Amino acid sequence: MKKLLPFLFLLFAAVPLRAAEEGETLSPFAGNVGNAVWTLAIFVIVVAILGKFAWGPVLSLLKQREEFIHKSLSDAKKDRDEAETRLKDYAAKIQSSQAEAVAIVERARQDAERLRDELRQRAHSEADTMIKNAEREIELQTKQAVRQIREEAVGLSVSIASKLLQRNVTKEDNEKLIADALKEIESASRSS
Repeated sequence: MKKLLPFLFLLFAAVPLRAAEEGETLSPFAGNVGNAVWTLAIFVIVVAILGKFAWGPVLSLLKQREEFIHKSLSDAKKDRDEAETRLKDYAAKIQSSQAEAVAIVERARQDAERLRDELRQRAHSEADTMIKNAEREIELQTKQAVRQIREEAVGLSVSIASKLLQRNVTKEDNEKLIADALKEIESASRSS
């Protein structure tokens, strides 16, 4: 670019000189060649000064700005890619958390069902045990009541028999008679 500028300057400076030779007066350089040389010299000096002090810093600032923009774009792309990765990670974590929550709820439901079944079985077994105990108790009470009734019946029979016989039976005789009567009643109840 720096080499092209002087060439273009010379080209545009030569055009008015050529026009002056042909007799045209349209150029601002028409007339005095000395003015044209001084104008050209001042223009070259201004271009050189601007090139060294203005265009260089301006171009370096533009280059820095371009690098900053490229860096910002790459940082933004990197940040966006990072954000998308984090978003995917969070979405995966949310899905796994939801699946875990569903599994926990399912396990709790199964545990509750199992506990309910265990309690129901325990209640049935306790009820069965209570029924069996009650049946045994009833059987024992029934046997004891039957034994008491038999003893009383035997005692009444002995007392009636002793009155009938008009004699008093001794205690040993009474117990023997009771035992014999009980044996006969038990054998009779077993055979029927």
